[in-house]
Amino acid sequence: MDLTDRRTLLKLTGGAGVAALAGCLSTTDDGEDGSDGSDGSDGSDGSDGSDGEDGSDGEDGSDGGDAGPYEIGMVDSLTGSLSAFGERNQRGVELALQRVNDVGINGRELDLIVEDSESENQGGIAAAQKLVNQDGVPFLIGAVGSGVSLAIYESVVQDTDVVQLSQNSTGLDLTNFPGLLRMSPSGRSQSLALADIIADDGYDEVAITYVNNDYGQSLTDAFVNAWDGDIAYNNPHDQEQQSYSSVVSEMNSSGADAWLFITYQAEFATMVNEVYSSGYEAQFYGADSVSGDNVIENTPEGSMEGMKIVVPSAPVEEENYQAFADAFESEYGQQPTSWAAYAYDCVINAALAVQAADEFTGSALQDTVRRVSGPDGEEVTSFEAASQILADGGGPDDVDYQGVSGPIDFDENGDPVGFLQVLEVQDHDYEGIDFVEG
Repeated sequence: MDLTDRRTLLKLTGGAGVAALAGCLSTTDDGEDGSDGSDGSDGSDGSDGSDGEDGSDGEDGSDGGDAGPYEIGMVDSLTGSLSAFGERNQRGVELALQRVNDVGINGRELDLIVEDSESENQGGIAAAQKLVNQDGVPFLIGAVGSGVSLAIYESVVQDTDVVQLSQNSTGLDLTNFPGLLRMSPSGRSQSLALADIIADDGYDEVAITYVNNDYGQSLTDAFVNAWDGDIAYNNPHDQEQQSYSSVVSEMNSSGADAWLFITYQAEFATMVNEVYSSGYEAQFYGADSVSGDNVIENTPEGSMEGMKIVVPSAPVEEENYQAFADAFESEYGQQPTSWAAYAYDCVINAALAVQAADEFTGSALQDTVRRVSGPDGEEVTSFEAASQILADGGGPDDVDYQGVSGPIDFDENGDPVGFLQVLEVQDHDYEGIDFVEG
């Protein structure tokens, strides 16, 4: 691969040696494709610089045959502190593109240009500006991290016709921006569940540390409002610090036996190691972003035993989720997270919105993006079934796509109703112990 070409075309493959798909996923990350499992090949980005809204790009949604692919964009965390989420996202995206391009959209393919936010607000803004202003995408999936998603919306998307659908944002503030849709549910339900769980476990005092951004602040504020007991410690911490020894020392000195962590995997792993090496003892609780393979792999066995974490969850007992999980494990050798399921559904929802729209423009997609998964249509659980309804003359209100992450009924604030799962650390692994409806 020529790493000097920052527009790298990744030809997606299906499982175990099947032919390469026509759909593609292009990134500008410098040599890091972030899509694990693809066979990146050098080449052009497949774009002639058109904005996707002129006649040369097949403006009419009913165009088919020899027209080029529909091209949408995605801002993802390929590097930085949230890259563990981005890696799983890309795998979910790959599977979704396979499903879409096996069927096609009006005889055309769906391509996705992926840009790296570097897990930072400014990186996300730069990535979105490139996708919207240079590539002219009318539909933008993005981003990981509530602060990044909101920064993109306020700086790039707001006051335009571009559709923004975040794959992984749970911050409460996003509810105040109904033009910013999200696939994952608001973190308010996590905060309420955590308050109930800690109280039910018999604690009346808690020490809290949270990452110093919109995500951490908003979830913490919601928890404090829901918590009936005492708050012995409540302070933020910055990202990507080499040590958090002062934070864990202050939590220990607070006297609280229950400690709540609302932060990211890398920061939490550092804290766990420092708690363990200092000999401190407490009952740990956490919001969704403290759990993951990176934490398990980088902390000592026994250091988190009994910790309880509330995470957004897919409806794991449903057949469509199980089929998705089986395909994911077959392709990548591990089970998906709910975050991968959200990313998968973002792509499927976008594809259905494109097929249902009269033309491939932001204004037309604004009209269809909510409706193709709304409650009025026929319930379907695959892109193929939903696409067939549209191909047979149905409109967006005739389709109710039920995602692998659950029903996707966006409310007036752009929020879905979601599921939550309670995880407990047992023998240095995560075990599901309960479900809560969000």
